[in-house]
Amino acid sequence: MRILIITAGSRGDVAPFTGLGRRLSDVGHQVTVAAHPSLAALVGGCGLGYRPVQGDPQGLIRDLARAASRDEAQALTRAYADGLADGVAEAVAGGADLLLTAFGPAPLSRTAGDAFGVPVIGTYLAPSFATGEFPLPNARGIDDLGPEGNLAAGRDVLKRAEGVFAGAVTRLRARLGLPADAPSAPVDVRPVFHGFSPLVVPRPEDWPSWVEVAGYWWPARPDGWQPPAELVDFLQAGPPPVFIGFGSMAAGQGERLSELAAAAVKQAGVRAVVQAGWADVDGSGADVLSIGDVPHDWLFPRTAAVVHHAGAGTTAAGLRAGVPAVPVPVMADQPFWASRLHALGVAPRPVPFRELTAEALGDAITACLSEPSHRRLAAELARGIAAEDGTASLLAHIGSPNAG
Repeated sequence: MRILIITAGSRGDVAPFTGLGRRLSDVGHQVTVAAHPSLAALVGGCGLGYRPVQGDPQGLIRDLARAASRDEAQALTRAYADGLADGVAEAVAGGADLLLTAFGPAPLSRTAGDAFGVPVIGTYLAPSFATGEFPLPNARGIDDLGPEGNLAAGRDVLKRAEGVFAGAVTRLRARLGLPADAPSAPVDVRPVFHGFSPLVVPRPEDWPSWVEVAGYWWPARPDGWQPPAELVDFLQAGPPPVFIGFGSMAAGQGERLSELAAAAVKQAGVRAVVQAGWADVDGSGADVLSIGDVPHDWLFPRTAAVVHHAGAGTTAAGLRAGVPAVPVPVMADQPFWASRLHALGVAPRPVPFRELTAEALGDAITACLSEPSHRRLAAELARGIAAEDGTASLLAHIGSPNAG
């Protein structure tokens, strides 16, 4: 089949789908990923087809931070959603037999699927159905509110998510000639496969039967990738370093974070590999090395611990590597994953980004490395995750053209 994977957002929102796409390609499907132009090289480098979807998430985050009013912020969000809607429609019009959609653009994917007669399957990276067992990611607060409170919080999350694209869906339905009185929402997509381990977030018993927790989809390494010689030399020159990176967060705060990281590393008495990310963090000192993009599956097993923003993809990579974490959540689903890391015993208490200081980060790194149970539990969890095949149930559902 011609399978089109539709996603949007930063690298962490796209990378897991390169691994899923490669698995689908390996069994004989023709796989294309629709994503923002800034991620075209990532997709193409993994041997998958690519179709562009309008939008610059890095620019959007920067512009929202500078917005002078709520009206201006809403206008920016609307423009992003409309551009995404146009891109999704154009990508689907390019031809597909099946759509796999991330949660964010799911209402747009479902709308385009309806218009072009293409079935849609949800492939979500974070829990996306209200449950009484825990508040969903993006809930207002991470505290367990009891079954009724958790359900209410989850429904609020889904209502807000639907609202982001409601106007874009209405306009897209009109453009594609669909009835105006049946807007799509993320919950309209079925079946849904969640790309995280049930060892990390067990499947809630009150979810619909067609919603599954499948296991992680590991990012594919770009074809022919080799580690930079400078990084290999640094790793060999001393004990395993601590990784420090904030991914797509904190754009424009590079100077502050660079100074903060350097002071924290010195306080904790460790070596460190600092990843630039969207913030453009830069390490300094004999025991610190600055790097750009490096596959986490290669780097993280060679570290003593990983300090990160607790995005879904980076959280997963740290768990896969079996190393403890220091979560520094910033926004969105990150407080959820940070809290989960702490509950699993593989991380000390999270340090919210708004409370981040050099002293707090240095203390957290020390706490992480000085408590043996963090590393022991991380290693145990990694062994369990390694035994899972996150793509198996989705592959079985879709079927293999090479079967038999």
